[in-house]
Amino acid sequence: MTIDELLSRGVNEIIVESSLKEKLKLGKKLRVKYGIDPNKPDIHLGHAAPIRKLKAFQDLGHIAVFIIGDYTARIGDPSGKDKTRERVSKDDIKKNAEEFFAQAFKILDKEKTEIHLQSEWYEKFDLEKNIELMSKVSVTQVVEHETFKKRLEKKQPFYFHEVIYPLLQGYDSVAVRADIELGGADQKFNLLMGRQLQKAYNQKEQDILMMNYLIGLDGKEKMSKSLGNYIAINDTPEEMYGKIMSIPDNLIMHYYELCTDVTIEALELIKKELKEGKNPRDIKAELGKVIVETYYTAEEAEKASQEFDQVFSKHGKPSEIQTKKITKNKIALEDLLVDVKMASSKTQARRLIEQGSVEINFEKNTDPKEMIETKEGMIIKVGKRNFLKIKK
Repeated sequence: MTIDELLSRGVNEIIVESSLKEKLKLGKKLRVKYGIDPNKPDIHLGHAAPIRKLKAFQDLGHIAVFIIGDYTARIGDPSGKDKTRERVSKDDIKKNAEEFFAQAFKILDKEKTEIHLQSEWYEKFDLEKNIELMSKVSVTQVVEHETFKKRLEKKQPFYFHEVIYPLLQGYDSVAVRADIELGGADQKFNLLMGRQLQKAYNQKEQDILMMNYLIGLDGKEKMSKSLGNYIAINDTPEEMYGKIMSIPDNLIMHYYELCTDVTIEALELIKKELKEGKNPRDIKAELGKVIVETYYTAEEAEKASQEFDQVFSKHGKPSEIQTKKITKNKIALEDLLVDVKMASSKTQARRLIEQGSVEINFEKNTDPKEMIETKEGMIIKVGKRNFLKIKK
């Protein structure tokens, strides 16, 4: 990848662009930082976009510094949130962090990646160091954070632990002596805090490269685990392919740019084909295979494509369906979905059932309270892609 493509593809803003270009032209080996909070165990394609950018820097010989925010996860990034996030337990954070490292190395070269947990430095912080850190930033400046301003205007509370989130993320740049930090466009305040704190601690200020964020499966909001509109890089090839086929047609180029390594020349050709009337479904099918192959193999991508055609184009059922053992002979439909983990809660189960997304043996069921007699081989279908076979 050329420097021009590195600094333009999927990029929203660079601070300071002239400084970053000069560093790259001088051929200096730069420390490029990206951090992620392990609030939940999945890395999704939205997270993968800046991690892939980190890999592009790594491929050019720079040092990829990957940080798991095991302390900031205890707060939860308040950016864009109109209420305080729920606290995540220390045990869940530890478990999720282990998952994150494993998933990140589907993209990054493990042998060439410098990895850190924030606890490496924050467990050594005593009250004196905390006071020193907080003395570097004014309260006036922190409440200028767009999220806090909006909450104040709406008379919604925000709590002091949320206020220190940008400081903790910013200090990470001091701890690892970052030359560049990568992040989403919605992270601007936090990323700039890194520059300010580096200056306060007599370090050279990092440059910032902000990525466009990936729109989720709903076609409207940023891809997010909390919104459930995401594609996890640990999804099975079939799940991943099916979800990609469900994205709105107007996001095809958006996903090609942020989720693949398809060349700029090839992107222009795809854009031209769409403009000239080529069936978007065919182009999306190729996109699905390209993305699945990124995280699995070409053979698994082809199999996922064929499976999708079998189920949806030919109105069949998957050749392989996951099985789940259940001992209850009769159970309310809403409870059944929760028991077999096809819904995370009764509320979600009721919503899926009432909106007509649930079938038992390929017959639609719309009553959450209906008592289902469970039988060997019974097939439950939720949505378009989620199948399960009951085992007794």
